[in-house]
This record gives sequence, C-alpha cells and structure tokens, in this order.
Amino acid sequence: MTFLEHLEDLRKRLVWSFACLFVTVIPAFMFAKPIYAFLSQPLTQYLPEGIKLVYTGITEPFMLYMKVAFVAALFVSLPFIFYQIWKFVAPGLYQKEKKYVWPFVFFTSLFFFAGAAFGYYVAFPFACKFFLNLGADFSPMITVETFFGVTLKVLLGIGLVFEMPTLIFFLANMGLVTSRWMVKNFKYAVLAVFIIAAVITPTPDMFNQTLLAVPMLILYTISIGIAFFFGKERKTRREKKTAAKAGNEQAG
Repeated sequence: MTFLEHLEDLRKRLVWSFACLFVTVIPAFMFAKPIYAFLSQPLTQYLPEGIKLVYTGITEPFMLYMKVAFVAALFVSLPFIFYQIWKFVAPGLYQKEKKYVWPFVFFTSLFFFAGAAFGYYVAFPFACKFFLNLGADFSPMITVETFFGVTLKVLLGIGLVFEMPTLIFFLANMGLVTSRWMVKNFKYAVLAVFIIAAVITPTPDMFNQTLLAVPMLILYTISIGIAFFFGKERKTRREKKTAAKAGNEQAG
C-alpha cells in the first residue's frame, strides 16, 4: 500500500468507528440517568446523608448525560473499534500473524474492561473515601462536572494501562521487545509505573498510588513471561536448535 492508500484506509477505519459510536450513543442516552447513578456509586455511597452532587450551570445536567452516553457507547463499541485498529495494522503483518485478529479483539477488550472494573470497584472507591474522610470537618459541595472528569480519567486511564500484556504479546512477536530487555529495564519500569499511577489516581497519597501501582507491576511481570514464551527470540532459539539438531543428524 502507498502512503495515500494508508491514509485512505485510516479514514475508512475512523469513519466506521465513529459510525458505530453514533449508532450506540443514541440508545445509551436513553439510559444515561441509570448509567450515571451506577458511575457515581463509588462516591455517593460515602457522602453524608442528604448530600448530593451539584451543578453550577443550567446546561450542565444535559451535557453531563451526553458525556455519560458517549462513554457508555465507547465501552459498548470498543470490540468493534479494536477490530478496526487491527484491520488498519493488518496490511503490514505477515500472513501467519493476521490469524491473531480475534484473539487480539478478545484480549484487548477483556483487559480494558478488567482495568476499568478494577478502577471502578477498587481504586476509585478508596480514593473517594480518602478525600471525604479528609474533609469530614466540612460540608462537601462537589460538582457533577468535576466528578465525572475524575471518573473518566480513572476508568479510561486504568483500562488503557491494563492493555500492557496484549501490547507486549504483539511487540514481542514482532521482535520489537524481548523478555531479557524487559527484565534489564525493570527498575525503570517501576519508576514509570509510579509516575503513571500518580497521574491517573485522583489522590496525592502514596497508599492509593501504590494500590494502582501494584497491579501494574504484576501486569509488567506477566508481560515478561508473555514476551519469553511467545516472543520472537524464543522462536529464533527454537529454530536454531532445530537446525543444529538436523545438522548433527546429517553429519551422523
């Protein structure tokens, strides 16, 4: 494919992805209120009785529900979007690598949802509890805009971080990353993990940052194993061993 053909293919993939989002955002808007109630549960369960989130502009509730509908549509459309990403990358792959399309779609979706679930059920409730306990001497007045921004940051950020094993699998298969290189740079990975945790988590305390950093380090360790067992370096060693064995048999 020429450069212009790649651009045309990218445009087609983007059009299909946005079309899927547009189709799903309409029914998602009809359920925006219960979806928002679900998303706000990690915070509202710790609010003092009778306290609700507030808004400061007359259009804020409408814009909030539109954003909620868009996020819900994004989560529903993710497998299709990941498929479009694969279709865009596929022309640059070998024929034997193209067979990974459905494992790619499945595992990228699975790990993203697992990351979002971890953020929703573990990281975000701890953060909300920490902040509200810290400000227990005051009456909270949290705007829906601020709250939703933090929620979006946590869910999408952790969801993307959990894509690490899938990303390493394909990078290792292409020979761009090796398990040896990952082990050698583990100390730098620890530093990067804590920086990312500090950016994603809405609280500045070390406890919540560590709560997020530990699963990320576990994912990095799992990724090392993935790179070792499925990486190109292992295939190369296996091929050399097979060739050496065949050479010895011929010599014998």
